[in-house]
Amino acid sequence: MSTDEIKNKHLEMFSLIWLDSNPKDDDRNTEQKLRSIINQLRRFQNVSQCQEFIEKTSATDRLILIVSGQSGKELLPKIHHIRQIISIYVYCTDKKTNEEWSSKYCKIKNIIVDLDELISTISNDYKIETKIEEPLAINIFSVGGKSTSGLNGKFVFSQVLIDCLLRLKSTDQDRNELLQLLKQEYKGNTDELYNIKNFELKYQSNEALRWYTKECFFYS
Repeated sequence: MSTDEIKNKHLEMFSLIWLDSNPKDDDRNTEQKLRSIINQLRRFQNVSQCQEFIEKTSATDRLILIVSGQSGKELLPKIHHIRQIISIYVYCTDKKTNEEWSSKYCKIKNIIVDLDELISTISNDYKIETKIEEPLAINIFSVGGKSTSGLNGKFVFSQVLIDCLLRLKSTDQDRNELLQLLKQEYKGNTDELYNIKNFELKYQSNEALRWYTKECFFYS
């Protein structure tokens, strides 16, 4: 893995990219609302810079893109084919005009003029996408006795890893390192920082399952 890849690596596979050459005064508040859905948010005003960032993302990343009408018209012919991009939303003031050029791009989920509708739509679609992209927790054995060292090897490794984790004894240092990592990852995300603070103050080992299944940083 290159230095740039390590630098840009995050805990979550989903990222939100917002391209708009004319940012508005209330965009900061909008960013907070979007980050409460998907923590990793990158803003761009320049089409070329946005294209370069997308092209350098890891093959395992999943990108959700917001574009204005004009910037989308310029950017999409260059990046629509990239597998990492799974959803595109055109956020504009003239829906009818943008429907004309956008109809040929299958990854465009919606053309939206209302900000609340944009946030709500992304939130609902994201819940569906996480289920689609969520990797299988276990591997499946092949049938018929054929050699499957690669597949079974991964399965055995996962079992050994789980066994090791169950045997490990937690320490205060482990807890502090985890909290430090989470606070750095979600810096500026007020909703998740609130959840992390609650975890720091209230977590008990008998609540592990509840915390893991709660819609917050651990599950993401």
